[in-house]
Amino acid sequence: MCPVNAMTLRLEIEPELPRLRALARRLCRNDVDASDLVQDTVVRALAFEGSFLVGTNLRAWLQQILRSVLASRYRRSCRERRALDRLAHDPCAWTRRDAPPAMSSLTSHAKVALSTLPETFRNVVELVDLAGYEYRDAAQALDVPVGTVMSRLHRARRALAQQLTDPPTPVAPSQHAA
Repeated sequence: MCPVNAMTLRLEIEPELPRLRALARRLCRNDVDASDLVQDTVVRALAFEGSFLVGTNLRAWLQQILRSVLASRYRRSCRERRALDRLAHDPCAWTRRDAPPAMSSLTSHAKVALSTLPETFRNVVELVDLAGYEYRDAAQALDVPVGTVMSRLHRARRALAQQLTDPPTPVAPSQHAA
């Protein structure tokens, strides 16, 4: 199997357009949105024409691209709707920094559990979960790859969860001399 050349792909896509339009209409339930979806699908197919292999199913490839474009649009519209809802409830929300992370303060039991972690794990938890750093920013601060931050954070959270679900060991009451 070899990649198809651009002119051949353009000629092969054209007969598939009616089927793509029909699928887009079924998915969008709106002719205008369906036309936009087909157009974006064709644009993406042409942009990635080098990934299509001659002899494979062009129709299935195009339909997969169409569904991918539709899913991307849906996710984008959900993000936009959430942002607009936030602005509708608080028009000045965009001018303020986000609220601090919910885990900005810890119980004494959680502080003890965190302090028992190895320093490399503790540093990642403090930066990402407590200070609200993005993985990339924490990786830069610790001078490690992002994957290392993600791995350490996962292992640290798992260790913390284990420590916090184990019942705390009772401390013997101190005896005061009277």
